[in-house]
Amino acid sequence: MLAVSTRTPAIMPPAFPVQTGPLTVERLPTGCEGEVLAFLAARPIHTAIMAGQIRDNGLVSQLNRGVFCASRNMTGRIEGVALIGHVTMIETSNDLALQYFVELAQNNRRAHVVIGEVEKVARFWELYAASGQPMRLACRELLFEQRWPLQVHESIDLRKATLDDIEQIMPVHARMAFEECGINPMEKDPAGFRERVAYRIEKGRVWTLTDQGQLICKADVVSDTPEQVYLEGVYVNPEHRGQGFGTRFISQLSRTLLARTQSLSVLVNEQNRAAQLFYQQAGYKLRGYYDTIYLAQNEWPKDNDQTH
Repeated sequence: MLAVSTRTPAIMPPAFPVQTGPLTVERLPTGCEGEVLAFLAARPIHTAIMAGQIRDNGLVSQLNRGVFCASRNMTGRIEGVALIGHVTMIETSNDLALQYFVELAQNNRRAHVVIGEVEKVARFWELYAASGQPMRLACRELLFEQRWPLQVHESIDLRKATLDDIEQIMPVHARMAFEECGINPMEKDPAGFRERVAYRIEKGRVWTLTDQGQLICKADVVSDTPEQVYLEGVYVNPEHRGQGFGTRFISQLSRTLLARTQSLSVLVNEQNRAAQLFYQQAGYKLRGYYDTIYLAQNEWPKDNDQTH
């Protein structure tokens, strides 16, 4: 029988339909972090975001902006792990586990985006679309990875951002988000966006290059694990592009981060040829293809509203 904890958060329905099958699905409690991280470590380049959140926040935290769930077989071994929330990600090769996770995702009213490998997202959407939120936008992305040895470039004065930099960093990050998905977080959720940017800065996860107080380059470390560091928000000031600043910045940042992890990864939009060339010139290698589905926020079917 499918067993699901009844201690569900607001984003879940108060009860989950009981189904027959060889797997169970549970909301993961605090204390299972080691077991879950060991499962995710089997494919670190594809699970870095989830693993990083668990290392940073634990399995149960509002900072995760969602709920971590696991599917187990009859012996109790984990067959799949999912984060169901603002960002939905699923790691499993078991199709039945995927179906159970999809049913949980269909009852999540706060979903914003689904991210995963092309084949897995295609299967997810095949199961999800009939009863889930409509698709607003879909993007194909390329997964690039960097490992030792690295190309050597001239060193620069790389530093971690401080809260004094936040007024320059916020509009840059917001503009990049708008260009990617069509939503400006500074307009949609200004207080929450500022809080999240400040939190990342305070954790030492935003790296910058500045000149006379002007932001030249920046990059965000989203996930930091011994196996994988995942980057996003890599930016070069348009006034300084084509002058080698970006290449030297990403090269030195890569050297700095690879001193404590096995590899770095970043997702690049399939349409952004300039960014792809930038990472290739810096020594990053293509490792796979991802799909990102942005979900419509104001078209939730009324008969699926089970959270009240």
